[in-house]
Amino acid sequence: MNFSELRENIKRTHNVLKIEASKSVNNYLSARNWIIGYYIIEYQQNGNDRATYGESLITELSKEINISGLSNTNLKLSRQFYLTYPQLAEVIIGFVRNNQIDLPINILIGKSTTDQLKITKSQSATDQLEIDPLIFIKNISFTHIAELLKLSDPLKRLFYEIQIIKNNLSVKELKRQIETLLFERTGLSIDKEKLLKITKEQITGIEPEDIIRDPYFFEFLGLKHTEVYTESKLEQALLNHLQDFLLELGKGFCFVGRQYKFRIDDEYYYSDLVFYHRFLKCHVIIELKNRAFKHSDSSQMQLYLNYFKENEMLEGENPPIGILLCTEKRETLVRYTTTGIDNKIFVSKYKINLPSEAEIKALIEKDIKML
Repeated sequence: MNFSELRENIKRTHNVLKIEASKSVNNYLSARNWIIGYYIIEYQQNGNDRATYGESLITELSKEINISGLSNTNLKLSRQFYLTYPQLAEVIIGFVRNNQIDLPINILIGKSTTDQLKITKSQSATDQLEIDPLIFIKNISFTHIAELLKLSDPLKRLFYEIQIIKNNLSVKELKRQIETLLFERTGLSIDKEKLLKITKEQITGIEPEDIIRDPYFFEFLGLKHTEVYTESKLEQALLNHLQDFLLELGKGFCFVGRQYKFRIDDEYYYSDLVFYHRFLKCHVIIELKNRAFKHSDSSQMQLYLNYFKENEMLEGENPPIGILLCTEKRETLVRYTTTGIDNKIFVSKYKINLPSEAEIKALIEKDIKML
């Protein structure tokens, strides 16, 4: 062994075991949150004094517990975790037993758990399509789960579960793939495996630390299948269908320009779409983002609105308004970012009709067999 080998061996040992330690911590965290979710549901269904608290149960519970990491939000997340993944019951109970954790195991196998499992199996949109619970709990951290719980479509959630396991997605990378509509783009792409291969090559390694109308519906786009649907192609398709876009926006919108160019000091700026509204008597500036809302989007829109107010608004007209169309709205961030500003900025979510859910389902079935 030379010095270089010594150095690399130590670095690799540190990194590998640090990741393994993170996985272990996450297993305990997932088990804790799932069990807490179970307790909350069990109480809401069978608690002796449940009527006393009603809708305020979790708020009161958070105050009384007063433990860091068990806030109102986290308790709600735990409840949702249990309801979304009741199939983890056997694995989590086994985890508690095998690690000799001093918890009343017998109450974890109550009537509500059994009933919830039956309900899930009968109502699941994915039928028998699910990852083995043991593989799931070993490979998907609770920070990943928190992101997955934001997805209401079981098939979409399963798709991203598989991506996490196959590609060792960090939480940051998972967010990026969801925000840039990897699931939808996979459905639109003819060569789905090629798209996923390209996506995998772009992923960086996982780190332990990673361990007005709303929404708008864009099914009118009639997006054509192409070999690989990239983010730029998706954005271009949305901007190409202006007539249908106007119909979706509603009455009164008159098209002014696309990639509307204007100059501030020595720099040019381009707004995606500019309309004039006949009834509101003002310009409407629309920015399309093929990702979730970011606070910088509001600043960008504020700049555009101030420019139009000073340079484009005529006498008798009203100040311009802005609409930010994003794949995810992020209500709290929007509220903090847009509250108190003079200009009117609306943030809305848009959705795309998935053209071939059956094909994605077949792709997922193939991936599950390979896990």
